[in-house]
Amino acid sequence: MTWYFGHIDFSTYPHYNKKKLGVEYHNNYTDFRLWSSVASQVKFRLYETGIDKEPIETIDLKKNGSIWETSLRGDYHGTYYTVQCLFKDTWLDEVPDPYAFAVGVNGKRGMICDLSRTNPANWDSDKHVFPEHYSDMVIYELHVRDFSIDRFSGIQNKGKFLGFTEESTRSPEGLKTGIDHLVDMGITHVQLLPIFDFHTVDEAHPEKNEYNWGYDPQNYNAPEGSYSTNPDDGATRIAELKQLIQTLHSKGIGVIMDVVYNHTGRTRHSCLNQTVPGYFYRQRSNGTFSNASGCGNEIASERSMVRKYIIDSLKHWVNEYHMDGFRFDLMGILDIDTMNAIREEMNAIDPKIVLYGEGWAAAPSPLNEKHRAVKSNVPKLNNIAVFNDDFRDAMKGHWGIEGSIGFASGQTLNEESVKYGIVGATDHPQINYGYINSIKWAWSMSPQQSINYVACHDNYTLYDQLKQSHPDAGLRHISRMVCLAGSVVLTSQGIPFIHAGMEMMRTKQGDGNSYKSGDDINMIDWSRKAMFSYVNEYFRKLIKLRKNHPAFRMTSTKQIQQHLRFSKHYLPGVVAYILCNNANGDNWKTIRVIFNNNASPVAFPVKNQKWTEVANGLAIDENGLRTQETHTVFVQPVSMMILVSEGDVE
Repeated sequence: MTWYFGHIDFSTYPHYNKKKLGVEYHNNYTDFRLWSSVASQVKFRLYETGIDKEPIETIDLKKNGSIWETSLRGDYHGTYYTVQCLFKDTWLDEVPDPYAFAVGVNGKRGMICDLSRTNPANWDSDKHVFPEHYSDMVIYELHVRDFSIDRFSGIQNKGKFLGFTEESTRSPEGLKTGIDHLVDMGITHVQLLPIFDFHTVDEAHPEKNEYNWGYDPQNYNAPEGSYSTNPDDGATRIAELKQLIQTLHSKGIGVIMDVVYNHTGRTRHSCLNQTVPGYFYRQRSNGTFSNASGCGNEIASERSMVRKYIIDSLKHWVNEYHMDGFRFDLMGILDIDTMNAIREEMNAIDPKIVLYGEGWAAAPSPLNEKHRAVKSNVPKLNNIAVFNDDFRDAMKGHWGIEGSIGFASGQTLNEESVKYGIVGATDHPQINYGYINSIKWAWSMSPQQSINYVACHDNYTLYDQLKQSHPDAGLRHISRMVCLAGSVVLTSQGIPFIHAGMEMMRTKQGDGNSYKSGDDINMIDWSRKAMFSYVNEYFRKLIKLRKNHPAFRMTSTKQIQQHLRFSKHYLPGVVAYILCNNANGDNWKTIRVIFNNNASPVAFPVKNQKWTEVANGLAIDENGLRTQETHTVFVQPVSMMILVSEGDVE
């Protein structure tokens, strides 16, 4: 069949917002509804299993306006199903409906499920972990399989949701792994790479040990089966994901879900396209699928039933799974009105639900940029944060330029971009915005909108990038660069974000795009925690420092302007500032922070008064490393110094 949509005005497709779409289960009956105004006939097939075998029943759905529906009498929990639409005299593929809340192996069929039967014990008493302010978070980005698959992780349920539920796990060296490591680190929220059902990993054959990050959505509302102990049973993956969330919540750690509503793994044969052809995707002027995602398609979020679908999906993850927030992949593809509608709907549940995303697209889109949730449009977004890629590139070097260096790796003359990150991309009178890398103004309306980071799952790990830019450097020197980068991120205003394993010098063996590279490349190598224990300890103390001192997590641009003052004394490779007058109610009156990226110590002038040194080199002690009355301090190479005083600011 020809897939050409240039002549279709999708805005004429009717909106539906009455009864629940998809499966609505009850003990003695199940209702099912599918939105498809363009289908001329829809078959609903019931199966005993999630794959193979013939249907046990085939039902012709009845049309009611733009909805196709049926009602089944009896208890159908555990029964699998598909829909198949007749469109322009052609029967499309058998697929789960787009709303499928449970699916069978490899997501080929939906499953009718009594979701209450998937609840762990005491699920009703499970509580969200929300931050008081976004800047109170310390986000830790993690892939489910990477976390535990190392044979020395000490975790039994390797690569599974249940790996997060195991306590008292240890490496061969006796160091904490798994959830104990997360608790010990002090992070507040885990951001999980995609955990919805994705397309590429064969759940039916786990012995293949296939690997993928999961950015190829197949069924948005059901968990991924390869992370469960029994992918053949649609309820098991749901129950085990809930156990993961419940366990993290019990430790005071929130769960943020990485969502990919900007594209699907397949285009023509996706369940979206097989039920309402063309509607869920944007098209070029010639009628072909546009591709701002770089993955073959892009979701048309501005269309009313697409917007409804995204919002309904997010509400399902919050209400059914107790998710604490969402990270939007390639958020710059989604339109501003949809993102603000999401915020409004989340506010109706709880205003503290966390929303943030990537403020860019991977390629041009037919939807004008002025309508999309890109970084330059952040002022139009309501309480939604964006990744600060200018800060990232300023700290470690440009992600796309091999051998590029940044502040942490010794670059000078880019201090303005570092300062820009320190104030959380807000407006500050001491920053010359003309020197910022890719944007020449303060796009963040408050520090609550800036995700500060130097590495994530994309591109090189921080260790690999630094090793690439300094191939002759020894491990000790690279570790100092990693610690310097971490110290800037974790003391800056805004929302700190850590790539899992950064605190133990994580490497992917120089693989800059490891989305399907396998466990040997992607896994957390827990032996590195012992090898670089001093780096891990430094990050642990940094996080504790940030959590104990509100001066490092101010909540408004006005506060930052009032309490953060950059030093006027310039030295190449040095960035210094003061947090003054008990910033944000901190019990430290004056805090002097100095970053030195030079390979040698620097002498830096300070006001001649009594200073207590709380950080110097790789040492941090909030009670004080030493106290001295001086007008000059010596900052160690490639490191941060923090001094505190009860005296006034100079």
